[in-house]
Amino acid sequence: MTAHIHPSILSADFANFQSEFATISLADAIHVDVMDGHFVPNLTFGLPVVKRLVEISELPIDVHLMIENVDSLAVQYAETGAESVTFHQEASNNPLKLARELKASGARAAIAVKPGTNLDFVLDNLSEFDMVLVMTVEPGFGGQAFMDSMMEKVRQARSEITRLSLDVKLQVDGGIDTETVKIASAAGADTFVAGSSIFSKVHRNEEILLLREIADSAYQG
Repeated sequence: MTAHIHPSILSADFANFQSEFATISLADAIHVDVMDGHFVPNLTFGLPVVKRLVEISELPIDVHLMIENVDSLAVQYAETGAESVTFHQEASNNPLKLARELKASGARAAIAVKPGTNLDFVLDNLSEFDMVLVMTVEPGFGGQAFMDSMMEKVRQARSEITRLSLDVKLQVDGGIDTETVKIASAAGADTFVAGSSIFSKVHRNEEILLLREIADSAYQG
């Protein structure tokens, strides 16, 4: 496996995205958290900002929608040119229909689950998605502590992806650093969202390379 590292710009300098992107050029994609202040208590970026980020980024944009009304809004984010759009199972009335609409709009379709949501629906419908995101913190804020208890979900998802021989990425988001990336990779994750652990460093590309190296060494998929 080659681990995919997606720095979360929730930890970046919002006033200088273009220069911030230059410091993480060795990442695989840029993770953009869209929060509406309703589905989660925090408020971040909306559609116009995501459109602009797609324009200025040389890396693919991985959009994570933490919003209500996702069934009516998600496709607009796919139409920005974002490579991947993740929506929460908890926010959608028809996740399978939405996944198909995202794919038809040119984006990879990904589904996320909060820590309190079981994986039954996701596991029963894995082939409909290009990526599964297991949240390792409660969504809404950066800098939270990693929840080890979520690794059972990661193991379940990896086991089913392997059993079905699917090309489905398995992402974790929340509290990822050089210690926890090892735990998540050993459980079967292959894609890692990291915010403060990257943006707090002076040499961010070196941290990205280190995270990737540690994850690759620990992988147990």
